[in-house]
Amino acid sequence: MERLLERFGDHDEDQVALWASLVGKLRPARADQADEAIENLRALQRLLSRRADLLANLRAACLRLFNERKQVTMYVSSGLLPSTGFFSETSHRIGNRLLPEVVDTTHLKDFLSAIFHRVDDEQWVNAIPDDDWVAFLGLLVGHQSPMFEEDANALPQAVREVLEALRVLSFHVSAIGLDRELVRIDPNVEEHESPFLAQNAELLSYIQHYSDWWTTPGALIADDKHLMVMLHQCDEILQRVRKRATRIGTSLTLTFKLERLRQHLERINELVALLGELRTRRVVEDAAPRIVRLFKTLVRAECRKNILSDYWGKNVELLSLRMTESASKTGEKYITNSRGEYFGMLASAALGGLIIAFMAANKIVLGSQGWAPLNELLSFCLNYGLGFALIHMLGGTVATKQPAMTANAIAASIGEAKGKGRDLEELADLIVRTIRSQAAAIAGNIGVAIPIALVVGLIIHFATGSHFVSPEKAHHLLDEIDPRGGALFFAAIAGVCLFMSGLIAAFYDNLSAYNRVPQRLRQLRWPRRLLGAARAERLVSYIENNLGALAGNVFFGFLLGGATAIGVLFGLPIDIRHIAFSSAYLGYASVALDFAVPLTTVAIAFSGVLLIGLVNLLVSFTLTLSVAMRARRITFEQGRSLGGLLLRRLLRAPRAFLLPPRPGDAALGQAPPNG
Repeated sequence: MERLLERFGDHDEDQVALWASLVGKLRPARADQADEAIENLRALQRLLSRRADLLANLRAACLRLFNERKQVTMYVSSGLLPSTGFFSETSHRIGNRLLPEVVDTTHLKDFLSAIFHRVDDEQWVNAIPDDDWVAFLGLLVGHQSPMFEEDANALPQAVREVLEALRVLSFHVSAIGLDRELVRIDPNVEEHESPFLAQNAELLSYIQHYSDWWTTPGALIADDKHLMVMLHQCDEILQRVRKRATRIGTSLTLTFKLERLRQHLERINELVALLGELRTRRVVEDAAPRIVRLFKTLVRAECRKNILSDYWGKNVELLSLRMTESASKTGEKYITNSRGEYFGMLASAALGGLIIAFMAANKIVLGSQGWAPLNELLSFCLNYGLGFALIHMLGGTVATKQPAMTANAIAASIGEAKGKGRDLEELADLIVRTIRSQAAAIAGNIGVAIPIALVVGLIIHFATGSHFVSPEKAHHLLDEIDPRGGALFFAAIAGVCLFMSGLIAAFYDNLSAYNRVPQRLRQLRWPRRLLGAARAERLVSYIENNLGALAGNVFFGFLLGGATAIGVLFGLPIDIRHIAFSSAYLGYASVALDFAVPLTTVAIAFSGVLLIGLVNLLVSFTLTLSVAMRARRITFEQGRSLGGLLLRRLLRAPRAFLLPPRPGDAALGQAPPNG
């Protein structure tokens, strides 16, 4: 270490190699070994404290670093989204991973990426406490050292670069803030003087005053109050556009621009705050904590600049929030509150079970036609998709479609809860009502699908003298729902399809709102001439409120059929099991075997149906809840308290989890109101 620090005094040495070697001395053996990194930094500090000559070498090298290298690009691009767009930036990052960019170390940005060249360097840099970095920085520049300049009245190069970076960032904010996409979502931006233009004027004035104050003795101190008001107004518009986008739809382009605007505003605030902390005595000591935080941010940005998952996560977040927000509103109607709603859900699920019994029969017929594999798979997809769409159009309910919707409603409720006892009580009550509603839907589906399958099988047998399915096919149907085989794994695949169909439904709701499909349909003349004004309006209103649900149901059918197709095409053990169809198959198989089925076989088959349903629900619910919570940036730390609360309710009033409260009674299992 001493020999390395001695080399910093030689101006002919390769400065990039020297700094990279110094970082290498600080770097722990593994990035997650924070204690080793902390000790390495403290050891370097102790050495510099003992050896004034080595400290002088490192100070001089640091001075050259900031005086000889361009810094503006680091402040205006590191960690900030570029203007190229989502897909262009995606391809750019993939290309950089395959063929890295040329590093120009005359820019401090590239210099930083050259010395912190490992992807995991940001991990140990950020793991070192700020206090250690502040102490090291104070030792490095000296507690009374002016900003790397001998003349206190000369504007330091480092400050000059920050001021220039602020100028560039301000122009970027003005351009983004006046973009057509933002104005489209919030037309009010054009009705008054834009704060995005006003902040630019204020920031340019602030830069001029700050330079005059630093270089001219007796000049008035630079005041950033007006500038901060303008930046605050810009942020208010940003938040307003985001809220409106969650209601009227968003896109990847809009999401990209909003995130880019947010990052630019945050960087401007950070740099202005940094300059403000240098105004007291013009020494680094005053601004050291903020410099350290900015340093950590820049190192992380450079280390992860080509990590595609980080980039996608930032940009898809608002889009996911819009989609899950739409689904959470839809999910509210699947959660019953009163006895009337509960029995309404039961009747709706019974209608769904009725239709599914005939869908299952139709699938058996289609499978017996001897068609080519592709034609057969397409017929299965259409049978599923059109059948589910018909159930929705007639007001029926499919039990497994609920979790993808109710999970979003629960995630929205978790986002509103602040960890208070009453909030957890309300959340527990919501979960109890969700379980009760789901139980009603399952009972309605199974309770009708099995009897209808039995009746259909018996009618066909009495009318034709032969069974609807052969005994061999009946045994095959029973084997398919045997939980001791692969039925539960296939049920999990169906759960994934359910989750994806929920996202697709929300995507089409967002697409309809963002592209203003209903408004555009209302502009068409031929539907009014063909159907009449009243009927055309009802049709448009139906599309407006149901486009996502219809698309989700049709795509769900093709996802179920597509999963089977993948298994057939690639010879993989991939198939699907769905609770409603499995229950109908149990009815058809029982009739085909003349009810001569051992009780153990019946018990295994029925338990298989229930377990298939449980796996369908758990997989779909868990995946949807996870996406919804991540989209809302929710971390729920009261899970154990909530679990205990639900367990106490289950022990105290188990009936509340299955049946609605009696008339005049409070909801069983719900905590009494305060006071």
